[in-house]
Amino acid sequence: LLLIGSNNLLNSALICHIHTFQSITKNPRNSLQNRAFRGKTRSNKTMIKVLFVCHGNICRSPMAEFVLKDMVEKRGLTGQFEIASAATSTEECYGGHGNPIYPPAQAELRRHGIGNTAYTDFRGKRARQVTREDYDYYDYILCADSANIRNTIRIMGEDRQNKIKLLLDFAGRQGGSISDPWYTGDFTSTFADVKTGCEGLLEYIFARAE
Repeated sequence: LLLIGSNNLLNSALICHIHTFQSITKNPRNSLQNRAFRGKTRSNKTMIKVLFVCHGNICRSPMAEFVLKDMVEKRGLTGQFEIASAATSTEECYGGHGNPIYPPAQAELRRHGIGNTAYTDFRGKRARQVTREDYDYYDYILCADSANIRNTIRIMGEDRQNKIKLLLDFAGRQGGSISDPWYTGDFTSTFADVKTGCEGLLEYIFARAE
């Protein structure tokens, strides 16, 4: 672009504006949607708290936790979200000691470049069971399948604020379940479903903030 004229200040301002626009459109951290969302959540002094739930908290729900953390970090929104995951059973957190994410699930996350930052480092993640107190603390309680919903309600009590949902409901797949790779061995398909659900969740949250 060639700007001709004697007003150097005007030319400099126009060039600066163009460079800023290019930065915004190329960098998801600077998207207008993300910037507006950051401004609104900061002005309200609130964080959006998301809890993912599956049966054991070693495959599907921790995969969702760190997939969403990766998406949030890439958008520069880590200060606006609190993201965690938990189990409906005690199979992987007996005796007060939770097991780490199942190694094949860790490998699938790494295959997609997740886990390389302090925010997405999942090495210290340990399974825990959901609690009744989680219901009041979290804004979204997102389950991998319908059995998770039933068991979550059994632990938390009545879903009086309509917080407990299936993750895939946000992907336009109402009532859809994310297959448990502990049984299927298909971590690739599970990751794809989790990613689609998390993308839909973010779109929903951004839309509500507008």
